Amino acid sequence: MNSQKPTVVLVHGAFAESASWDGVIDRLHELDIETIAVANPLRSVAGDAAYVRDVIAGLGTPVLLVGHSYGGIVVTEAAADNPAVVGLVYVAGFAPDHGESASELSTHSPGSTLGEALTAYPLSSGGNELTIRLDAFHDQFAADVPLSVARTMGRTQRPVTELALSEGLPTSSPAWQTLPSWFVFGELDRNIPAAELHLEAQRAGARGVNEVMGASHAVAVSRPYEVTSTILEALRELRTTGAAADAA
Repeated sequence: MNSQKPTVVLVHGAFAESASWDGVIDRLHELDIETIAVANPLRSVAGDAAYVRDVIAGLGTPVLLVGHSYGGIVVTEAAADNPAVVGLVYVAGFAPDHGESASELSTHSPGSTLGEALTAYPLSSGGNELTIRLDAFHDQFAADVPLSVARTMGRTQRPVTELALSEGLPTSSPAWQTLPSWFVFGELDRNIPAAELHLEAQRAGARGVNEVMGASHAVAVSRPYEVTSTILEALRELRTTGAAADAA
């Protein structure tokens, strides 16, 4: 039996980067919880998930996998049939079923204004990549983050390919079907409406759902305590049930 504590692996989504987890990492490290943030390539669901699986394999510990936004699709794929992963936390993140894409799910429930804020750039390899316009970034992505911080976030955002957002979940066995999951998201999310995330949490049979009042899509930046609280809730329940200890 493996008695190691889970490592918390944080996977950012589109239009963000690893530093978006800084506040969460600081709080988890204060509690001596091993945590890393993965640099999500944002090129394709299959490729991004393969990279996350490589990171997990290199750790050699059980993993609580945490995904933000599009990163929720990536962790759902990366955790499928992966014995190292003991649980999933979706932070304003998609929890798709087989064949569902970020583009599809973002418009499944009314309220997303993301499409109006995007700009596209052609890639020499074909297709386009997308960013949120700098003039729209604060209101669209991080409305409850100080403007000075949002300006920096907009200028350091990682572009995502249209392919990644339009690619359906490859696996026919989404990880949330077999792994315990927890959800935390903002009431005022303008990328993925809270109503949609409630539906996906219900479908996943989530162990916990925390809708943070007044919070934006950048909930890990603006409300790191609430996000950390959900991660700690997951770790406590996994410890109680022994799921982490049983992971290979």
